[in-house]
Amino acid sequence: MHNDDIDIHFPPSFTWGVATSAYQIEGAAAVDGRAPSIWDTFSHEPGKIIDGSNGDVACDHYHRYAEDVELIASLGVGAYRFSMSWSRVQPSGSGAWNEAGFDFYSRLLDALAAKGLAAHLTLYHWDLPQALQDEGGWLNRATCYHFAAYAAEVARRFGHRVATIATHNEPWCTAVLGHATGQFAPGIADPVAAVQVSHHLLLSHGLAMQAMRSVKPSAQLGIVLNQWTATPATDSAQDRDLAEMEYARSVQWYMDAIFKGRYPALALKHPDTQTLAIFENDFNDIKQPIDFLGVNYYTRAFVSGETPPRKPEAKLGLNDMGWETYPQGLTELLVGLHREYRLPPVYITENGMAVADRLEQGRVHDAPRIEYVRLHLDALRAVIAQGIDVRGYFYWSLMDNFEWNSGYAKRFGLLYVDYATQQRTFKDSALWYRDLIASERAAHAEAPAMALAGEG
Repeated sequence: MHNDDIDIHFPPSFTWGVATSAYQIEGAAAVDGRAPSIWDTFSHEPGKIIDGSNGDVACDHYHRYAEDVELIASLGVGAYRFSMSWSRVQPSGSGAWNEAGFDFYSRLLDALAAKGLAAHLTLYHWDLPQALQDEGGWLNRATCYHFAAYAAEVARRFGHRVATIATHNEPWCTAVLGHATGQFAPGIADPVAAVQVSHHLLLSHGLAMQAMRSVKPSAQLGIVLNQWTATPATDSAQDRDLAEMEYARSVQWYMDAIFKGRYPALALKHPDTQTLAIFENDFNDIKQPIDFLGVNYYTRAFVSGETPPRKPEAKLGLNDMGWETYPQGLTELLVGLHREYRLPPVYITENGMAVADRLEQGRVHDAPRIEYVRLHLDALRAVIAQGIDVRGYFYWSLMDNFEWNSGYAKRFGLLYVDYATQQRTFKDSALWYRDLIASERAAHAEAPAMALAGEG
């Protein structure tokens, strides 16, 4: 092996993982004291979920977690990212803890530890306890303080058993899809309210960071943001301005608050921000040092002022969600963030592709997914080559699951799930990912041996 060949590999300490979230896989919706979340309520409302389904059973992971951990381990990954169902461990979102709920996560952590898998825990992946929604949800500032108390309790119990704890997953989705467009729970369509929600989510993050630090966990603490580049569809001034505003309101809104203690001036010119209520010390609370930043990347924003909007050429195609495959956007995004902010270590906490998979004779041939991951890992190599500290990659998702308002109609998993039987089957992409990780490990094991032999 030549020295220049070694550069194509990820660092030896690079974390390879897979990701899930509670409501999408657990099922057991009313088992062992779990109370409804906003997604239980929303998914049972007629017309909200495209295929009319809900997460009552999902992948039945609550009962099958031991089998699922075996499958994770067999992929050869080193880490598993998952979220906790707040209403499973604290049914009303404040007050009494539900020990049966905590016991489930304790058993899951035991199973992961037995396989040598690092646990990466997310506190909030969109499933607010319905009891808190009944009191105003994320529009109610009090929810921020309930969240901080929940975070402290989880860190106290599990902060020495997990590698990382993320406060939120994709607060942009909670704010915009949950409160501006109404596509996601709680189904509110009020863009002005959504801006206030985004502020409360950031405040709750900062309060939770302080609350967790107070119990001194060994886990690294941070947040997971979904991010993208914003490309103007044409060189017109209108498209350029719209793209700039899109990036300011989505990426910079969250990054500036956390890293600079303010919102971007451009975003504050948007009419939806004019009644935003910010208390005096809010940015001091929000701007807490974080140990890591999780970045979820799927595609870019392609911004057009035309009616109907101009669509991208999509030279690499669209996935089953209709999202363009645009891997170079991952390089552009991270290089841009590195230039603009003092970043902590970064994990790619989600990246993946929905494919219209079919199980045929016990196999799922999903070549487009393999190509998607390969291209995005190449984009990530380009980032690492520029000296940006990217520590890991988590594929979304471990297995097909309840894909929010798409129900079970969209499949992102490395494992195919037959929902009628709960049978899990490795797709071709799972086998490819397993082999890729094995080859990375082998290359790192080989390099020191060759150096010792005087061939390095």
